[in-house]
Amino acid sequence: MLWMVLLAAVLLLAYANGANDNFKGVATLFGTGATDYRRALAVATVSTGLGSLAALVLARGLLTAFSGKGLVPGAVLADPIFLPAVGLAAAATVLLATRLGLPISTTHSLVGALVGAGWAAAGAVSVATLGKVFLVPLLVSPVVSLAAAAVIYPTLRWLRVRLHVDRETCLCVGERVEVVAVDGGRGATTAVRSAGIKMIVGDRERCFERYSGTIAGVEAQGALDRVHYASAAAVGFARGLNDTPKIAALLLGVSALVPSYGIIAVAVVMALGGLISARRVAETMSHRITTMNHGQGFTANMVTAFLVIVASRWGVPVSTTHVSCGALFGIGTVTGNARWRTIASIAMAWVTTLPLAAALAAGAFVLLSRLA
Repeated sequence: MLWMVLLAAVLLLAYANGANDNFKGVATLFGTGATDYRRALAVATVSTGLGSLAALVLARGLLTAFSGKGLVPGAVLADPIFLPAVGLAAAATVLLATRLGLPISTTHSLVGALVGAGWAAAGAVSVATLGKVFLVPLLVSPVVSLAAAAVIYPTLRWLRVRLHVDRETCLCVGERVEVVAVDGGRGATTAVRSAGIKMIVGDRERCFERYSGTIAGVEAQGALDRVHYASAAAVGFARGLNDTPKIAALLLGVSALVPSYGIIAVAVVMALGGLISARRVAETMSHRITTMNHGQGFTANMVTAFLVIVASRWGVPVSTTHVSCGALFGIGTVTGNARWRTIASIAMAWVTTLPLAAALAAGAFVLLSRLA
């Protein structure tokens, strides 16, 4: 009976993870107008699925880390109620955040749930393991990604200027894209450069930016579009590689289930969660943290993919959410376009994720103990 509860909890968590996390890699594609929501979602689904399959080989260390070994006593791990309580609590936490459109960390939710259920079962957890293995990477990773994006983007911008690649502001007029000169912000007078015609644009965001010029004989905007797509796919791959084994680790409690089958099942349900329920978090990540152009989106993706892939390879449990949001925070800080009210809401959600998941896991453990 309890193994069925565990299986249902893990699959529910996988669905919630897909809904909250799958779009994070391609948020810059949607946010910059490089593509529409459906195409961005397709890139996210395919790249995340490939990362999940790669986890079969490259991310075994995360399976061990998130099984709870070393964090709670062995006797607690042997308790058939422990892992179902963890899965149910983590799933409930991520589903609530998804409903509110807030990008939170499944990693953080799992850590909180492991602590809460472990405390309810044994009255204690290993504080040393909690700090060293889990909390330090979770706290440091967004700071590192913010700093990296804040340094790398100005460097790439300087390089672009040195290569004589200019940034143009454009507006769609009928079926044509015209380069325009914008005077001011919202409701500004906009002049079409080719004809000198002036018009009123009600919202500055109806215009978009693109790059003119060539690099080594290659058209700059076309080259950037390609590497932007590649960087988004790299983030999706990194997320699948990092998150799938963390969730599948809970299935180690089902002794009859081969770990590779667990990873495949989690990957499939994660994809469904992203396809069906990703829209709310997609809007937050794409449009509410900061405005961005193609170069800024590419920079954020490049930083995120590199940090998450390296962490996954070495079994370090960083959060893709924290890393990707940290990179966007860094871009917004440098450009002056950060929307601090949204960022504050996300930060508050991060602060409350662990204690909420811990409380829910403790409650789930007590409830399941009485029902068992």
